[in-house]
Amino acid sequence: MREFAEFLGAQAPFDTLDTDDLARLVAHAEVEYFAAGATVVTEGEPLTHLWVVRTGALEVVEADRVVDLLGTGDTFGQEWLLSGLAPPMRVRAHEESLCLRIPDPRGYLAHPDRLRYSARPDRRTSTVGLARAGQPLGRVMRPIVWCDATERVRDAAERIGAAGLSCALVRTGTAAGPGIVTDLDFRRRVATGEVGIDDPVAALTSTPALTVEEDAAPAGALLRMLEHGVHHLVVTGRGGEPVGVLRAVDLAGAEVRDPLVVRSAIADARDPGQLAAACELLPAMLAELGASGVPATQIGAIHAAVVDAAIRRTIRLLPHPALDGLRHSWVLLGSLARREPLPLSDVDTALIWADPPAGTPDPAAAIRPEARDVLRSLQRYGFTLCGNGANAHNPVFSRARSAWIAAARDWQHDPTLDNALLLSAMVADSRPLTNPRLGESLTETIRSHTRTSQFLRALLDEALRWRPPTGFFRDFVVQHSGEHRGRLDLKPGGLTPVVSLARWIAIAAGDATGTTVERLRRGAALGLLTGDEAETLAGGFESIYDLLLRHETRALGAGASAASTFIAPKELDSLTRRHLRETFRAIALVQARVDRTWLQRLPD
Repeated sequence: MREFAEFLGAQAPFDTLDTDDLARLVAHAEVEYFAAGATVVTEGEPLTHLWVVRTGALEVVEADRVVDLLGTGDTFGQEWLLSGLAPPMRVRAHEESLCLRIPDPRGYLAHPDRLRYSARPDRRTSTVGLARAGQPLGRVMRPIVWCDATERVRDAAERIGAAGLSCALVRTGTAAGPGIVTDLDFRRRVATGEVGIDDPVAALTSTPALTVEEDAAPAGALLRMLEHGVHHLVVTGRGGEPVGVLRAVDLAGAEVRDPLVVRSAIADARDPGQLAAACELLPAMLAELGASGVPATQIGAIHAAVVDAAIRRTIRLLPHPALDGLRHSWVLLGSLARREPLPLSDVDTALIWADPPAGTPDPAAAIRPEARDVLRSLQRYGFTLCGNGANAHNPVFSRARSAWIAAARDWQHDPTLDNALLLSAMVADSRPLTNPRLGESLTETIRSHTRTSQFLRALLDEALRWRPPTGFFRDFVVQHSGEHRGRLDLKPGGLTPVVSLARWIAIAAGDATGTTVERLRRGAALGLLTGDEAETLAGGFESIYDLLLRHETRALGAGASAASTFIAPKELDSLTRRHLRETFRAIALVQARVDRTWLQRLPD
């Protein structure tokens, strides 16, 4: 009993209890053993008690995906117990584990209010993330195991294991302060024979140990770990003395996947290695947002904001003398420009630079290789470049300002020129990422009054080329052969018809800003669409976008790295199939109406 009292008394949230209440808690605790793979908490079954991991490790499983790993000292089940809600996820033993099973403390403690765990249940957040999000580090840090620098490696390892921890602080006797030795050091250097088990632990010690202040936010601690590529920090009190140790796993809940944390990690990266590590968080962030039920359009906007930050940081980390010597603007194209990418979308870019003084050499030959280096860095960070050539080092998509404006005017005056309609559409879907005043030169001609009816008709024909996959006998048109046999490609058949028509509306209105839905509603305000037509197209876009985004976030959660917008209709439930079929027909009906009456709809 004394062992349990000492153990629980050192763990949050029980370390706030007085001696008598701690004794009452221990008296009610029971020890449970779980073999590896055994279920500890069953999804959907109400709880009457909570648990504390004594030894071993447990997995939190949501939708067949492990979303958290609980270790020694972790408390779980309290939010469901306090709320009376059934747990929305399962907990199982990752390895052989011992847990302390504790009945509802409100029934026998004199001061249960002193337990500071969260009482706000959230069905979409993992156990650890819910308990720890927003808490100061002092609430989640671990006790310290101290070693002298002269102690043998085997003795230090034994004491770390006995305490159920993963590191020890080493007294160095120097002004630099204590060092740290972690389980990773033992695996990398002792297990390989580089350091012997009877060598002094100083041979493994990293000095000085990285620190973080006790009142720092968890996000700040996570960023410090990302910056230095470590998994442990020493938590210091107000006087600078070590008061605990923080592990990466102690933050491995919602905080790690929080978009603000990921974006901050990207923006604060000091070298390419740190930026690559920060960008690696993006797929998990998107998978988590998708699984948490966040609206798809919000996820798209969040995704675009994080990609913006990654590209900006990539540009700033690399030296580029030619670009630095000339005013220029990096421009996003396509879905990223509209802030509605899918999780596995390509990154499409363009480059525009100020016209050099007359008589000076054309800087393109120096600028484009530097742009290619930036894009290659993005590839190393896990981003996919446009496979169709919409990249900032391609001469078609990298020009001086005057060259861009001249080309856009030529496309408008003669839409039969090679790729005139495609390039006009791509320019319409552009958003400056840097130097916005210069980057807006790409859309200046769209705001002009030089658009001819011939150009608008040709552009409308191009937009209407994308048709929803409606077929005979209330069925879908699917692939009949090849690897996608029996599947439906929802991007060209669902999203693109709406996106293309909204883009045509934007060009006809002379305002290419905004998302697809914003363009549609602006079109209704100008008479280019009726209110019902705009809402039909907006609803269709949002439902298809949601279906595709959930499809891709599930693929990300399963480890996919390549995009696929193919979905098998037979794998959808009957309600979704029926709604999708009706959406396709409604989109096709609006397309037909606009096709017949487009000239009358144009603003004066």
